[in-house]
Amino acid sequence: MILAEKNNLQDFWCIGISHQGTNTEIRSRFAISNEAYAGILANAATYGVGALFVISTCNRTEVYGIAKDAELLMALICQYTEGDIREFKQYAYIKERTAAIQHLFSVAAGIDSQILGDYEIVGQLKTAYHFAREQGSTNAFIDRLFNTVLQSSRAIRSQTDLSSGTVSVAYAAVQFLKEHITDLAAQKVLVIGVGDIGRNTCKNLIQEVGLKHIAVVNRTEEKAAVFAAELGIQKVAFADLNQAIKEFDVIIVATNASKPIVTTAHLDANDVKTIIDLSIPNNVAANLRDYPHIKLANVDDLSKINDATLQRREEEVPKAKALISFYIHEFAEWYLMRQNVPVLKVAKEKIKELNGELADAIEHKEFSHTVQRVLNNMAVKLKSEHNRPGCSYIEAINDYIKCADPAAKAK
Repeated sequence: MILAEKNNLQDFWCIGISHQGTNTEIRSRFAISNEAYAGILANAATYGVGALFVISTCNRTEVYGIAKDAELLMALICQYTEGDIREFKQYAYIKERTAAIQHLFSVAAGIDSQILGDYEIVGQLKTAYHFAREQGSTNAFIDRLFNTVLQSSRAIRSQTDLSSGTVSVAYAAVQFLKEHITDLAAQKVLVIGVGDIGRNTCKNLIQEVGLKHIAVVNRTEEKAAVFAAELGIQKVAFADLNQAIKEFDVIIVATNASKPIVTTAHLDANDVKTIIDLSIPNNVAANLRDYPHIKLANVDDLSKINDATLQRREEEVPKAKALISFYIHEFAEWYLMRQNVPVLKVAKEKIKELNGELADAIEHKEFSHTVQRVLNNMAVKLKSEHNRPGCSYIEAINDYIKCADPAAKAK
């Protein structure tokens, strides 16, 4: 249950860590599993945290939420991570109010991605937001903000070339293999995990390399079977995973396990393998790097690719930022109007009240006296408020009179 909706912008924060300033080992300690996410949402109110959602990917762990202080958000999420709050503070960035909003728009656009323009982040954001909304952990402010962010992201995708081409983490994995394996088309490749990244990696291997010897394995057998049939590739039973790791030349891990699922227990020091770990937390044991014939790469290694498509994307960033500014302005207009709703409701009731008074005054021939009394009350208020900073009663009344007067409009 969320807290009362008030001071949403004033108390809106983004706290997080990302590929900028941390490696995969650090990010792994602050990755949020689905179970941890459910716990965060369920216990948010006890930490004084209002509406929120959490995004946890291979590139970042971020919390967008409403709280009186960023410390409350940090204390909340660090209860559900392997890393503690002291370490989190060492690497974390804290953004508040409009800076937090700006950051969310940039993340959704792919501007802040480890691989510029990587559009996979949009699907990950949607999943994170919808889960929070289903748990009743968002409010009107965050709902409207997120919908506007999606509008901005769609506009950037359709009106710029920021996400053109096929450059993504999945694409980068294939490029890495092409650069480091001369006879890649002849290799046997095992993809562990058939989520979005695993599926896209398989498709890229077929489209970019023409690879035929691909197999997939997944804890949910049916999901792997359906996907394998769709692409016409092999499906390995999960029970046979250990043996498959031994038999295949290339292992690509795109799972969401809490601990490594490929370790030194599966391989010998003399085994020759190329292993790519696309997971956060890391799902391949780091000490496999010590084996002389095993080449292990993670998402940080993949981000170093230099591709002509990425260079073209750099040129599109100013266009994307201009669109972001437009949609932030649109959200700001909605927010300001929403702030005025309570005032407008009171004004409506006051007008009804005055309308009744004037009707009675006309009936009893006291119309002029009643109008004068209303104007006198207004004058007293204007006099007391006139010198207050930011006060614009007179300008507002003057603007209203101009709008309401047909003669004034004609001039």
